[in-house]
Formats: sequence, C-alpha cells, structure tokens
Amino acid sequence: MHNNNNNHSRCSDSGEPCEDGKWASKLLKECAIAISQRDSTKIHHLLWMLNELASPYGDLDQKLASYFLQALFCKATESGNRCYKTLSTVAQKSNTFDSARKLILKFQEVSPWTTFGHVAANGAILEALEGEPNLHIIDLSNTLCTQWPTLFEALATRNDETPRLRLTVVASAATVGSVMKEVGQRMEKFARLMGVPFEFNVINGLDRLGDLTKESLGVTNDEAIAVNCIGALRRIEVEERESVIRMFRSLSPKVVTVVEEEADFSSNRNDFVQCFEECLKFYSVYFEMLEESFPLTSNERLMLERDCSRSIVRVLAYNGDDDEELQDCCERRERGIQWCEKLKKEFSAATFSDDVVDDVKALLKRYRGGWSLVLPQQQQQGHNSNYTNNNNNNNNLSGIYLTWKDEPVVWASAWKP
Repeated sequence: MHNNNNNHSRCSDSGEPCEDGKWASKLLKECAIAISQRDSTKIHHLLWMLNELASPYGDLDQKLASYFLQALFCKATESGNRCYKTLSTVAQKSNTFDSARKLILKFQEVSPWTTFGHVAANGAILEALEGEPNLHIIDLSNTLCTQWPTLFEALATRNDETPRLRLTVVASAATVGSVMKEVGQRMEKFARLMGVPFEFNVINGLDRLGDLTKESLGVTNDEAIAVNCIGALRRIEVEERESVIRMFRSLSPKVVTVVEEEADFSSNRNDFVQCFEECLKFYSVYFEMLEESFPLTSNERLMLERDCSRSIVRVLAYNGDDDEELQDCCERRERGIQWCEKLKKEFSAATFSDDVVDDVKALLKRYRGGWSLVLPQQQQQGHNSNYTNNNNNNNNLSGIYLTWKDEPVVWASAWKP
C-alpha cells in the first residue's frame, strides 16, 4: 500500500528532511548505488522507504519514485526481463487504434515534444524532393503516421504537377497489425481527399530493425527516396546502428531525417549508477513537462507516464537478448553529438533552411511558454555542456534542438549522401 502523505518525506535513509521537498531523486540514487554495491540490507531498507512514499497518482516526486522503484526492484531481484515482457504484453492488449491515436494527438495538442520533429523533418523532406515526380518515403517511426497529413497538403498545393507518393511504414514489433491496417485506410482516404496519388505499404514481422534490408523495402530506380527516422534509431541494438545507417546509404536517398530524444543511455550502459542518473535526469524533465502541459487530473498524462515504465525497466533492468520478441525495443537513447558521429560516416549534414526554421518557430508559438528552438550557432555559444555531455569537440554537431526551460530534450537533423 502506497503512503501518499508527502509531509514526512526524507532525503536519505538517515531520515534527514529534504530542504527543497525534492526527495525522490536522492533516495532513488542512494538505492541505485546500494544495488551496484550489492548492499542487501541498505537495498531492502531503501526499497521499503520508496514503496511507502511512492504513488503513480501523487505529485512529481511520488510519480518518479513509483516508476523508478519498479525498475530498481527488478534490477535488485533480477526480474527485469519477466517484468518488461509482462508490461509489453499488457500494453499491446490495451493498444487499440482509437486509444493510441487519441493519446498521440492530445499530446501533440499540448506539447511540441513530437510535433517539433514532424515539422522539421517534413520541411527537409519537401525541399529535398521538390520537383520529383515519383516519391518514396520510408517511415521508421511510431506515431501512427500523424506526421504525414501536413505533408500531403503541401504536396497537393505544389506549383508543379502533384507527385505520386509511396509510403512504406516499418512497423515496430509492438505495433498490432490491425492498428496499421486502420492507419493505412485512413491515409489512403486522406490522400484521395487531397488529390495525391498514393500507395501505402507496411513492413511488419521484423524481430529487429537491424534485419531490415534494401530488398525488403522494394525501392525502384525511378523513385526519389526519403528515409524518415523519428524515435526509431534508439530501438536498434547499439552494436547494429552503424550497419543500419550503411543500409540507408545503399538506398541512395535524397534525404534522411533523424529525430531523437536528447539523452545518453548508451555509452554508460555498463555503469549502472551512471546510466541510472542519466535516465532519472531525462525522465524528471519529461515528467515535469507533462505536469505543466496537462491538467492535474488528466487521464492522458497518466497514460503517457505509464508508457515510460516499460522504457525505464528496459534500460535499467533488462539484461540479455534471449527473447526474440523483445529485440525491436532497445530504448538506448544517444545524444545528438553521438548520432552525428555515426551518421557522418555515411552522410553529410544538411542545414535546415530559413523557411523550415521559421515553420518550427511558428509551431512553438502555439504552445505555452518554456519551449525554445536552439540552432547550431547558439549551441556553440555557451551551451556546450548541455549538448555534448562534456565533449568539447563541437565541430561535429549538426541539427537543431527543442529545449524545455533551457534543457535540450529533442534533436532533429537532416542528412544527404
């Protein structure tokens, strides 16, 4: 039973009261350290304290304590694989098209967290494919094609003849087939409404994105190709990421768009405490953003927070690759600077045009305060530690950042052969 009375919260197991009321971070970090040191007495004591204080329905600290407590318990008891599979199964069973779509659209309504990448990527794709009669967009993202209606509208109003568009969606293993069928029907209906000649294809059944091949994508020589990766590369196993990027290069695309959340759960994956601290920092910012974006009693906010529980368990407590069903969900994020190092081995960074930047700025004005767009030249001027994780070689940094209260949270970029 959770105790929701936060008045007696403590900053440490010594029982000292927390001066600023932010007790969860300190207790959780102490527990992570105890687990890394295999201090069973301290582990049990801290898990008990966290269980007394945590609640998924409480304030920000109680929520963080609740979701990270689950991961810490799984790590301490070596039950992460079983817990993650259970959470994934439950999520898939409750994941209808209508519920998933409504949640995505509501999130996009109150926060630019995902729409930032959509606008930036769409702008880069439209400019790269301008004047081409046959377009093929290969979409590796998990937002149920909510990115594409505005692109359809732009294609329909092009000065030259409306091009033919083929959209190939590479569905994640977690996406139910019936959901993608519904997505396809809606996309085809909207394309007809816009007068855009359109073909919709889905590739599913892949255990891992690393198995994706040029042949399976069915590209043809008469097509201008764009590869769109929004929140997709982090789902690929760390060791396979460069080979997937090489596969992208073999497609001879006009542009590759990459959008990823700004965090590093990769380089520190063998250091549990360091990875835990990075994970806690990232989700603390994310949960704070949700708290300020949604009403206090919002069911959508609760659902988005619950979605995080799987990712947190996957990053912190999942050990091993013994289950093929769980391969397509690595969740190990990397920072923009780390992605740049990989992508620049096969591609050249493309600068977002002034028009695209203006579109992104206009988007941010639709939301409440706290959001900013940071351009490459601004990254060079005093923000290095936030963007490069203390890597002073900022010459390799490309793309643009969405920041929440000056904290970089999402990175968007475009790449050309």
